[in-house]
Amino acid sequence: MAKKKEIKHIPVATKKSVAFLEKYINQASPTGFEWEGQKVWLDYLKPYVDEHYVDNYGTAVGVINPEAKYKVVIEAHADEISWFVNYITPEGLIYVIRNGGSDHQIAPSKRVNIHTDNGFVKAVFGWPAIHTRGAGEKEEAPTLKNICLDCGCISKDEVEKLGIHVGCVITYEDEFMILNNRYYVGRALDNRAGGFMIAEVARLLKENKVKLPFGLYIVNSVQEEIGLRGAEMIAQRIKPNVAIITDVTHDTSTPMISKITQGDMACGKGPVISYAPAVHVNLNKLLIDAAEKNKIPFQRQASSRSTGTDTDAFAYSNEGVVSALISLPLRYMHTTVEMVHKEDVDNVISLIYHSLLSIKKDQDFRYIK
Repeated sequence: MAKKKEIKHIPVATKKSVAFLEKYINQASPTGFEWEGQKVWLDYLKPYVDEHYVDNYGTAVGVINPEAKYKVVIEAHADEISWFVNYITPEGLIYVIRNGGSDHQIAPSKRVNIHTDNGFVKAVFGWPAIHTRGAGEKEEAPTLKNICLDCGCISKDEVEKLGIHVGCVITYEDEFMILNNRYYVGRALDNRAGGFMIAEVARLLKENKVKLPFGLYIVNSVQEEIGLRGAEMIAQRIKPNVAIITDVTHDTSTPMISKITQGDMACGKGPVISYAPAVHVNLNKLLIDAAEKNKIPFQRQASSRSTGTDTDAFAYSNEGVVSALISLPLRYMHTTVEMVHKEDVDNVISLIYHSLLSIKKDQDFRYIK
């Protein structure tokens, strides 16, 4: 049997763009409070687009060829999971509720920033010492009822004098790093990695002087983590003909994940192309053709009923928008050490780029004409 020829990886991201990624990941952008992250993203994108705007809730959009009637969207979401201050005890401890899918089990001993009108207030998720918790089956696990923040105060009044009140949002302070020169690691790679990738597509189009036969809308949506809300709003405003969405999906090669139920995907093996009712078959074929013609490795994933991504919001808007999903494999989702492979990031960028070059002017993707 002939040995399968290995596909050579061609780097796409530059030192300058990776520096942007680091700055972007480190900038907090919690659901409903995304504006600081969106400023960083827009500042990077502006040189590569003809115009830009931000909607009422913070979704940011860069446009190439805004005069064109046929509209194609490439989209990611900007928000990250976080917490809300929910209750302050008389002794000055703070109990929280989720803002998005925050994982209570990773909270104990984490350092956080409480966002106030006066800036960040530092705090920690405290947790009783192992000596005091008992052992075996009686040992209490972290839950929303027992994790709490300690900001060094001894009374509710002292907490409030710091500017902390019910409704203040809370983010982890963990920052970006590169692990073994192979992985990008940090909080909120779900899905600011997507925002990075679509911005890089815009950069490549500009630097390669590509003239697209349609209007391209580079969209960084808000509020995906609480129900695809930003995508719902911006889809109605843009009214696109085609939408290519990028998000993250699970690397199922790590422990405690069942490939039988979650599928077989791994970091380093390329972008993941999804099959789901919201994913348009003919647009999916275009993505696969682009991958194969340009020797971009890819994986496949099936989603039951919905993809759980902004793909669903775009696909079912405006009487039906031709939509597809390209996912980036990610380890340890909704933790502060989310990991993505550098080559996968480059390959997602390349796949979106070459897919756009494959879309013809006013292309009709319908099955029956």
